[in-house]
Amino acid sequence: MEAPARTTDVRPVAARLQRLVIRDFRNLADVTLVVPPGGLALVGDNGHGKTNLLEAVYYLHLFRSLRGARDVELVRFGATTFHIGAEAAGARRDRLSVGFEKETGRRRILLDGVPCPRVSDALGALPSVAFSPADVALVAGGPGGRRHWLDVTLASTSARYLGSLRDYRAALSQRNAALRARSRSSPPAVWEPAMAEHGAALRLARAEFIDWARPRVTESGMSLGERGLVEARYRCGDPLLPGATLDDAREAIAATLAAGRDRDLERGSTLQGPHRDDIEIRLDGVSLRRYGSAGQQRTAAIALRLLECAWYRERGGTEPVLLLDDPVAELDRGRAARVLAAITAREGGQVLLAVPRADDIPAALTALPRFRVRDGTISPWSDADA
Repeated sequence: MEAPARTTDVRPVAARLQRLVIRDFRNLADVTLVVPPGGLALVGDNGHGKTNLLEAVYYLHLFRSLRGARDVELVRFGATTFHIGAEAAGARRDRLSVGFEKETGRRRILLDGVPCPRVSDALGALPSVAFSPADVALVAGGPGGRRHWLDVTLASTSARYLGSLRDYRAALSQRNAALRARSRSSPPAVWEPAMAEHGAALRLARAEFIDWARPRVTESGMSLGERGLVEARYRCGDPLLPGATLDDAREAIAATLAAGRDRDLERGSTLQGPHRDDIEIRLDGVSLRRYGSAGQQRTAAIALRLLECAWYRERGGTEPVLLLDDPVAELDRGRAARVLAAITAREGGQVLLAVPRADDIPAALTALPRFRVRDGTISPWSDADA
């Protein structure tokens, strides 16, 4: 069902993780955790499992690794399966469960006890947004990461977008196979109408999102302390003119695919289309990917995560769970303070924070109940841990 647009006077429902069960995920052998309504702070040295727990929670949103690992790599060493289960409130489902079997490569998802055969249909089951120092790759890295971020954000709130994305990727895969096979019985042109149809829907939705996002990115840049103008622009091979329709976008993609067919045959791959589009982040008209400092790139990446939160609130009607993995590491004090103020500005949301030391817990989050993480074991904080 398509998520309705939200108006600013409608308060989003806060998604809350109430109980979490993890078995043999990464180094977490056996974890059962009752999560307070406001969230919690995980404290422990690096490598002991803090990020792994946040990754397990995020898995119930995306159903893939937060850090890009394959499912088989998430199974604890020496184990044959992993399992993550949760009870939640304010999410799409009250009970969520996922298990993966290493030997068969099978993954089983249950939503409120009902099997969910397609991973894509479970996307966004527990809405969450993760902040970490690795997010700098959203700005400093290649376009693939930004496209993935954009697709996940839109598909999590729109069944229509998810369907178009799934169908476009299927047609793209078939066209690429035809290009490599050079078969007369299944020429590449057969798959181009489907790519144009579904690709047009993707491009219009992405362009609409960027139009919505543009003033918010600029506002976030200012609140995070950037002196220049931060801008987001949608870059595609066939630029959409203002007022472009679905037919306009479809015809442009079809024409580009036809014009590039001979070149694609030589390369054995489709070189133009929505799967090659990008979001360009600029500061005073200059590409932050190419010329931004590390601090500027981090600030822009945080602005994108804040944008993701705002989209889930306004279009998904949900205040997502915030997963903060040492979010201000390597930032100077002033920038860190502004970042934390922006992240914690919304009241009522649930926060799961991971930091190496108790002293690293930001002042705004010191009220969070603390848990010690050591060798994959989660335990309540005690005076001896101080």
